[in-house]
Amino acid sequence: MDIAEVRALLTPAGLDLLNSLGPVSSSDEVARTVSRLRGAGHSPDLVSAVVTQARLRERARSKFGDFGARMLFTRAGLEQATRLSVAAHHAGRFRRAGIERVADLGCGIGGDALALASLGIRVDAVDADEVTAALATVNLAPFGADVTVRHGLAENQDLSGVEAVWLDPARREAGETGRARTDDWSPSLEWVFELTGRMPGGVKLGPGLDRDRIPDGYEAQWVSADGSTIELVLWSGALAREGVTRSALLLRGQHAAELTAPADSEDEPVRALGEFIHEPDGAVIRARLIGQVARSLRAGMLAEKVAYLTGDEAVTSPFVQSFRVREVLPADTKKLARALKERGVGILEIKKRGVDVDPAALRQSLKLKGEESATLIMTRIAGSRVAILADRVPPAA
Repeated sequence: MDIAEVRALLTPAGLDLLNSLGPVSSSDEVARTVSRLRGAGHSPDLVSAVVTQARLRERARSKFGDFGARMLFTRAGLEQATRLSVAAHHAGRFRRAGIERVADLGCGIGGDALALASLGIRVDAVDADEVTAALATVNLAPFGADVTVRHGLAENQDLSGVEAVWLDPARREAGETGRARTDDWSPSLEWVFELTGRMPGGVKLGPGLDRDRIPDGYEAQWVSADGSTIELVLWSGALAREGVTRSALLLRGQHAAELTAPADSEDEPVRALGEFIHEPDGAVIRARLIGQVARSLRAGMLAEKVAYLTGDEAVTSPFVQSFRVREVLPADTKKLARALKERGVGILEIKKRGVDVDPAALRQSLKLKGEESATLIMTRIAGSRVAILADRVPPAA
């Protein structure tokens, strides 16, 4: 989306036209809508802008729910935006710390600022991209004077009167493309950590950040939403909890569960395959709290450096997916296919860790037929590849 499209869109007539459109999701709907609007005499810039926004609003439902129906987006801004449910948890931490004014340095389309402002926190927001800042201004307009949005660089902002900061430094080009940068962060992590080392802050980063880059004294919180590990947040100052340096926050629908620890958790020893296999959530793995979960389940590691747990207790937890073991089958594809056919398994979930297996290619090779369903866990035990047939255990509440 370029600035000409923004100018065409951000008028009363442009916004009214956008809000009059229904969902636009398929290519056919796009073509029909463009043809209809051009036929009605609307300019190419306006047509492009409103159709783009209609499509993005439809995609935004997974992150923003009904709020997304009145928001404006760039493609990159929507992709990078924090889900509203996650942003609400972050905002709650600022509120519990008694923070009344936050600088959102790299606000994107305004998702985190929206959550902060909804809790009565004043927000000074800034974004380096002119188009993104303009759309954030519209998205945050309902909060009036409690939120200001500026176009500019995080490093150049006056933080007088600000009590805490929220930052989303990114390895990407600013603006619409979202292309990855390989040379540096913007703003640089050195600048970010210098700032959050002297005032309370939250820093949103990718979950795969090299752990050696996490400064001492910060709380590192890995966040998983509906089974996907989506981010790492580093908390400093009054926003970091005393005695906590590692945490894993899991959000599933309206439910939340969290593990916290003063340091990485030591793994439990490897043990023989038991009646159950437990697969820790990605946030638990990233936070290196597998051992803490294993002890709560009275389980051990299935193999060295493979994130599967095993035990004999009929227990589970919100931090794992659990499976009851049926039997161990041959790992050879032809023998495995024959064994599954004999058992009438035609609906098969395939999971794998610690082995070089392409689940899609394996599924095709197995030529499944039958009405039975099961889970196949491809992994290794004592250095050998194994295929474990299992059934899912209902998740813990």
